[in-house]
Amino acid sequence: MNIIASFKAPAKLNIFLKILNRIKGGANDGYHELSSRFVRFHGLYDELNIIERIDNSGLMYANDIADNLIFKAYKELENAGFKEALARFFSDKQIHLLKGIPSGAGLGGGSSDVASFLLFMQEILGFEDKLLMSISAKIGSDVSFFASKASAANVRGFGQIVESFDDDLPRLGVVLSKIFCSTPEVYKAYAKGSFIKDTKLAKKLESMSSKEILSSYENFELNDLLAPVVAIYAGFSIKESEFLSGSGSAKFKVIA
Repeated sequence: MNIIASFKAPAKLNIFLKILNRIKGGANDGYHELSSRFVRFHGLYDELNIIERIDNSGLMYANDIADNLIFKAYKELENAGFKEALARFFSDKQIHLLKGIPSGAGLGGGSSDVASFLLFMQEILGFEDKLLMSISAKIGSDVSFFASKASAANVRGFGQIVESFDDDLPRLGVVLSKIFCSTPEVYKAYAKGSFIKDTKLAKKLESMSSKEILSSYENFELNDLLAPVVAIYAGFSIKESEFLSGSGSAKFKVIA
């Protein structure tokens, strides 16, 4: 396998995740508006390789994820006017993805992969950041954060509003689980439950460093999706010293 270019697509952790409102009407009808602190976690990553074409299987070599978001990003770039340029570039190349980030863990692996792909294609095709962020917002709620290149950011809306944050981050360790948490099912459980929205706390958390947040609040206070995860996944458990990332099932903790 001849590798032309290689990228590490890191995981992300949600230091806090507060649900604000449910969007009604428009293209994002039904999505939940959130306020969250995203941080990159480089200790866990996928590897995205651009390789010389090996077979005729298509854009991705040995890909076992039929609905991989990279296909959607490729289509969006075609629709943006780069169809011929993409066809030329990939006439003798393929993408080989090596997964290190588990699916259904709330770590944003698929989003990180597609952001790495878009950033690479931006270098090749030369499109502006405006198009990069526009496509990112269309593909998935976590893609915009990874495409922004921010190490830490306050993320709002349905994930498309990314504001870089000068953070003080403690040393963190990730605790993986064999449980696959379905993001749609977790949000559905949240919508059906009688969970209390705390918009004032969300606003306060946006101004605090991650180190301050994790030393001042408990896990159920910081992630509004923790309660529904516990409710619908009988095998899931979490210690007081652990925090949930995204919609689960991965947990993280401060390492002294």
